[in-house]
Amino acid sequence: MSANGSVPALRLESVSAGYGGHEVVHEVSIGVQPGHISCLVGPNGAGKSTLLKAITRDAQLMGGRVWLGREEISRTPSDQLVRRGLAWVPQLDDVFSTLTVRENLELGGYLLKGGAATRVQELLEMFPLLAGLASRVAGRLSGGERKLLAIARALMPSPSVLLLDEPTAGLSPEMTNLVLGDQIPRLRESGVAMLLVEQRALAAIEISSRVHVMVSGVIRASRDADQVRDWDELAGLFLGEE
Repeated sequence: MSANGSVPALRLESVSAGYGGHEVVHEVSIGVQPGHISCLVGPNGAGKSTLLKAITRDAQLMGGRVWLGREEISRTPSDQLVRRGLAWVPQLDDVFSTLTVRENLELGGYLLKGGAATRVQELLEMFPLLAGLASRVAGRLSGGERKLLAIARALMPSPSVLLLDEPTAGLSPEMTNLVLGDQIPRLRESGVAMLLVEQRALAAIEISSRVHVMVSGVIRASRDADQVRDWDELAGLFLGEE
């Protein structure tokens, strides 16, 4: 629980993870409250994406526990995580290129009872850029448009937690500002908790409530974002300095 007694939407307790028996992430403990963004920043190779993949079972969870609200999901099969309220936007392979924008959204709502039409309309209103592209094949979208579609598709089942892995990778400055500076912050209004991995550290900190600095698979520091924006030690931590 947090200091005020509320239960985080996502909570990691001493999570260690890696691949093929090799540990990359070491005993990470963090939490994300509903309607908040927590960002995970650090140098390349720090283990940030591996931590997200451990939550989704795309990496080996080698120790610790993962909770969605009051439910432990440490041993929940990966194909059941969406039903539990977890959504995941990977850096690559995030949409179906041969389907239209609308078809991608409809496919993202396969768990919804009574059809997805109403939810599709809600997401198109939430992502106005996509509304004019609803009939376009996803493979013909720009990188930024495609990333917005990936996020909207992940939100179709109304998850409680959204994991975002490098959402601005390869995007132009204009689309980076739209995705990271505008669209993602506005998602807080829905109450979804977001754990964001982002190389544009200062931009990520600007929109976040909580910041975790990871170096060599270890969380070196966790701070409220307003304590980090002028934190002189941030660059030193990226370089592995104490």
